[in-house]
Amino acid sequence: MEQYLSATEKMEQEVMFPSLLRGVFPEQEGADPATGGNTDLYERYQLLKSIKPVVEKGLASVTDQSHGDTDSDTTSAEDTDSNLEERLSHHVNGLQQVLTDLTKNTKALTRRYSQILEEIHLTDDHSS
Repeated sequence: MEQYLSATEKMEQEVMFPSLLRGVFPEQEGADPATGGNTDLYERYQLLKSIKPVVEKGLASVTDQSHGDTDSDTTSAEDTDSNLEERLSHHVNGLQQVLTDLTKNTKALTRRYSQILEEIHLTDDHSS
């Protein structure tokens, strides 16, 4: 979780001109085309940026719920207790995979943006 939030913060700090990502597709950076579809890096940037508050809000609401929850349905408690660990493990593994994928996408986008800036800088140096 921390790696994802850190990568997203770094992306937000480094990507000063998101419009430079328009028309640049993940295939150009060696990313898996199946994960990106037909979206350019600008659209991916917007998506990754919009997901961050959802993740942060989700964490806050989970924390709030865990402090306020009471066991109101004691009759089904025995039934659900038997598979709680399995269900939790499944969801934690899924969340971990999603966050790993988001972190990879965020870092790749940030790297590609830096490359674009370097290309612009080199072009400016050669034209001077």
